[in-house]
Amino acid sequence: MKKDIILCGVGGQGILSIATMHGMSQRGGDVQSNLRLSTEPIYSDLIAEAGADLIISMEPMESMRYLAYLSKEGKIVTSSKPFVNIPNYPDEAALQQELDTLPSIKLDIETVSKDCGNPRGANMVLLGMAAPYIGILSVENLREAIATVFSRKGEQVVEANLKAFDAGVKNS
Repeated sequence: MKKDIILCGVGGQGILSIATMHGMSQRGGDVQSNLRLSTEPIYSDLIAEAGADLIISMEPMESMRYLAYLSKEGKIVTSSKPFVNIPNYPDEAALQQELDTLPSIKLDIETVSKDCGNPRGANMVLLGMAAPYIGILSVENLREAIATVFSRKGEQVVEANLKAFDAGVKNS
């Protein structure tokens, strides 16, 4: 079994936390990561065009940027709320309309995370939304990973991120 996932957004939105990777990103600049999960050996860390099972995006326009990588059976899980960081950002209504024609699930993850009492937890809401489509990892596996990744920041941070994740699962 395998899952090829593109994680995307803009710098500062928490994509690298979802990918549990460390790297440099410019706040407001394009950020993406290829995540390949498999029970078999993986011979390349990059996902080919039309090869992604899932695009998980913190920002709707960024999901469109990587559309060429989505397989015919793939799904997009994205925030519905744009992060307008460039002067020629596309018309929001047209962007939403185009997403509506695609196999996408959208949610205002920022509002949901604030409603959970975790305004910085939008990335965990998004991961929760995507959890049922990852398949190779269960919701419980992902909850355990969140607890491990955030454990050094204390129990309150772990619980806040798990609450945001669970809200995303509920809204998937």
